[in-house]
Amino acid sequence: MDENFQDEQFTGVIKFTPPLYKQRYQFIKDLVGKYKPKKVADLGCADCTLLWMLKFCSCIEVLAGLDICASVMKEKMHRLSPLPGDYLQPTERSLTVTLHHGSVAHKDACMLGFDLVTCIELIEHLEQSELKKFPEVVFGFMSPSIVVISTPNSEFNPLLPGVTLFRHSDHKFEWNRAQFQSWALETARHYDYSVEFTGVGHPPKGMENVGFCTQIAVFVRKYPKASESSEKPTKAAYKTVFKAVYPSLKDEKYLQNAVVSEVIFTAQIIKQRLLDRLMSDHEEYNDDPTERKSKFKPSISCFSEDIGKLVVEKGTEPFVDGNVVYIPLTTIFSFPKVNQLCGTFEKLHKLVAGKVTLSSDGSAVMFATEHENEEN
Repeated sequence: MDENFQDEQFTGVIKFTPPLYKQRYQFIKDLVGKYKPKKVADLGCADCTLLWMLKFCSCIEVLAGLDICASVMKEKMHRLSPLPGDYLQPTERSLTVTLHHGSVAHKDACMLGFDLVTCIELIEHLEQSELKKFPEVVFGFMSPSIVVISTPNSEFNPLLPGVTLFRHSDHKFEWNRAQFQSWALETARHYDYSVEFTGVGHPPKGMENVGFCTQIAVFVRKYPKASESSEKPTKAAYKTVFKAVYPSLKDEKYLQNAVVSEVIFTAQIIKQRLLDRLMSDHEEYNDDPTERKSKFKPSISCFSEDIGKLVVEKGTEPFVDGNVVYIPLTTIFSFPKVNQLCGTFEKLHKLVAGKVTLSSDGSAVMFATEHENEEN
């Protein structure tokens, strides 16, 4: 929250490079890179910038945001929607992004089961009554493996121009390091977490005694969670304002589209190489033009190394019969990308059946020669 306010105040006196809010977000990204959480929730997500950055982390399959101000989320939430490229090239992982409108002082079952929960510049905006409920909601009810909480360090405030009491008019309090650590240590003790303290935004030389501009606590649950919380609210406390499900190769529909596209692309490459070689052989040896059937054993040199090495075995050679080119599925399956997508030959056959033109026995992909296409 308030990511731009603080940095604007530093111009000409203290300049953070990169800006302080980016340092906070980078801290979270580094933590994600270290622990590889699959489900991440950002409490007080505001304009969804952190969620937008985290959606590119390949380990994350579920992202959720919560904020008390729905209008701020709605203004920027479109950035979390899949792009056309996500449909053209689906990834192997699944990704679901959901935004909720509600208070961190309330419990909702939709926030159960997360590996990492982030609270970036959030707690200082809470009323005393909300702050009192906050630990039970986050550490007791949600009980994620890791919780990250950042908040302003009031000891840094004298270095900031224009700051008399708090850095933002909506802040209800700002703690010094001793106050924050006392609260964090008591919270960790009560809910069986360990906690380590760090921060971002280094002070100027000679002023190191004031500590980081933003202080951060990283909580790690000491013991594996035995089971889901037995205390599940009967009524939802949050309202869902946005949900996006990204296309994934785990979805049979998207996997089939990807396989069919790759099979057609691979078969077209093989077909063109075959026809080019046959034409070259025809011109060189002046073959009998009445010949209706030709066979060609492709060598690896006939194919682009970028496409992959073709495994040629007995009975897998592409050939031309009349105006039709036959490319055996076994040959197509030998290409690394097709093999990787399908896993088994049986899976390949199942996915392309009815989507591409196959021979009567289903063993080869059929294409008309260019000559027939021109006539038609």
